[in-house]
Amino acid sequence: MGRDSEIRAQTVDRKGGLCINRVSAVSFRTMNQLIRNWPGESVVVSYDQPTGTWIYIAIHSTVLGSAMGGCRMRVYESPGEGLEDALQLAEAMTQKWAAIGYRHGGGKAVLAIPGEMDAPVRMGLFRRLGRLLESLRGAFTVSEGFGTTPEDVAVISEETEWVSGAKNRGERAIDPGPYTALGVFAAIETAARHALGTEDLVGCTVLIQGVGDVGEPLARRLQAAGAEILVCDLDDALARRVASELEGEAVEPHLAYARKSDVYAPCAIGRTLNAETIPQLNCKIVAGSAHNQLNDPGDADLLHERGILYAPDFVINAGAAMALPLLDAGDLSEEQVRNAVQRIGGTLDQILVEAGSVGESPVHAARRLVLQRLKEKKP
Repeated sequence: MGRDSEIRAQTVDRKGGLCINRVSAVSFRTMNQLIRNWPGESVVVSYDQPTGTWIYIAIHSTVLGSAMGGCRMRVYESPGEGLEDALQLAEAMTQKWAAIGYRHGGGKAVLAIPGEMDAPVRMGLFRRLGRLLESLRGAFTVSEGFGTTPEDVAVISEETEWVSGAKNRGERAIDPGPYTALGVFAAIETAARHALGTEDLVGCTVLIQGVGDVGEPLARRLQAAGAEILVCDLDDALARRVASELEGEAVEPHLAYARKSDVYAPCAIGRTLNAETIPQLNCKIVAGSAHNQLNDPGDADLLHERGILYAPDFVINAGAAMALPLLDAGDLSEEQVRNAVQRIGGTLDQILVEAGSVGESPVHAARRLVLQRLKEKKP
């Protein structure tokens, strides 16, 4: 951080104070309270002056190993909302690593940008992020996430080695989307066996909300397996293109929740499952790649009460988290990596069997698995 005066950053310990540059007293109190109430380990807060971007690196847990997670970039209404997102996403990463049995800790990077950036400005931001990561000396390893691209990760890798999915510095990073899609596909197959009593997806109707880097390859896999595809996206042209190519149907965003389907697959933003949308759902399964799909922990029970099988997001969206470290290591073939990702279906099967035996939401069984694995690794 001292090597670049354009970035001002502090590591904020939960037991220590917080001194943030260029933030109002109201935001100071909000952000300070968020960090103090968070059950994680540490947060790095940085303000990138050239772009007006707030950078948050949240490290929730290193019980299983050093922290690793994606980098999210988006516009937030306030710096505090970006921080809150980072804290929640980092905790979800801890759950994800524990659920799949990997020795990594939970962490997340969030870039709260003020608006669109042209290519040179964007590149400068990611170079400075790379130098910030380098200063942390391996405390956090970053990969692509929502709003970022393999090209962004390649820029970061020019400044630091602490990057997952970019084996050679400066080269285009691995696109994690198809691996996440593969894991979700395997989970949908498993969920369909439990909720629909079918051994394949032929004729199964899947509504995919968000057909971006994960949603589109997921749609293509499902269509190839015989499923009927409904797609929804805020980008109407994108939704119509994907629907046309897959002989499916584009659904207006405001109609997505009530549209009848076998599977609702949220693959864009989180918190789409809440007290308002759950009563509208006209599906039998919820299984998608979006992070933090539940607006409130109790929403899992609302789904269960309605007879809707919910595949926990932090379990089934772990395909890229599994694949990137394996690809970085270079010890396995592409086929072996894909086979490893598809085992997400088996993990979900165990969770659904346990949940079914006691008549509870699968989320509770999944969280017990996470807590058990964290407890086993604690000194």
